[in-house]
Amino acid sequence: MQIVVTLSEFFNETWEAANCANCLKNSSEGLSNSTEEFLDLFNKSLTCFEHNLQGQGIDLSPNNYTEVCKNCNETYTKLNDLYNHLQRMNRQGGESAHSAHLCIDVEDAMNITRKLWSRTFNCSLPCSDTVPVIAVSSFILFLPIVFYLSSFLHSKQKKRILILPKRIQSNANLVNIQEKYS
Repeated sequence: MQIVVTLSEFFNETWEAANCANCLKNSSEGLSNSTEEFLDLFNKSLTCFEHNLQGQGIDLSPNNYTEVCKNCNETYTKLNDLYNHLQRMNRQGGESAHSAHLCIDVEDAMNITRKLWSRTFNCSLPCSDTVPVIAVSSFILFLPIVFYLSSFLHSKQKKRILILPKRIQSNANLVNIQEKYS
């Protein structure tokens, strides 16, 4: 009987740790609509990857996946956007009424897709924040130049006046004077 209790506790802990309830509807009747939509897009993405790899034939070099990147970009972007939307929705308590993380199946599927997209196929999505980052970085880099230039232009420039010493100027002259008196 102890084995049954231990197994039951193990499966319950695994269910909770994997956030499996987040993939189900509130009454646990089946998969939630968003999970079904995500898994459908996930399958379409994998099918697109597979289809475009077969179309390239034997000449497929490890770094030549441009067809996969070009043809599957729309599907991957939709999947990525849906995943980000599900994450935001889940933080606010979505369909499953459980907050925290997405279920392990959805997270694992997205990890597989992102790994294929970025590491295997070496594809990348253009980052939309590059222009603001470059603008802010340039502004920060030019701040010291502006500071020192304005400091130089707005400060009073003092003329340096050299005061000539009133003593004898060189040792050679002192030697000549001593020779004259000796």
